Amino acid sequence: MVVVRNNILLLLFYLVVLLVVAQSSFLPPCEPINETVSVEKEGCPKCLVFQTSICSGHCLTKEPVYKSPFSTVYQHVCTYRDVHYETVRLPDCPPGVDPHITYPVALSCDCSLCTMGTSDCTIESLQPDFCMSQREDYPAY
Repeated sequence: MVVVRNNILLLLFYLVVLLVVAQSSFLPPCEPINETVSVEKEGCPKCLVFQTSICSGHCLTKEPVYKSPFSTVYQHVCTYRDVHYETVRLPDCPPGVDPHITYPVALSCDCSLCTMGTSDCTIESLQPDFCMSQREDYPAY
């Protein structure tokens, strides 16, 4: 009986390992991708839409079966590791409004804790090219 139980536990272990490997091989990894994004600023009438590099992809996470009020579970997300910053000028901003916006460009990405200052950590967010004001496409180089 003990041998059968041990064999069943071993089989379950192998199935879990197989599922993790299969899942990670079908999902895109956390890496920089080209994406169309938008920037806008209060006081400027137009939203600028352009291509840049952002972090996107899958990070392994775990959800405990038993949730205790005394334990903390940290979920990792695909976020920026190395960035450089670029600046664009919004069109048609009135005098007195600074038309420049600086944004991060992903050089490399990492699965780590979400930093609200640089990442969108919401469950459902707006699309990266969403505009509240009139759109103006920035020419691709």
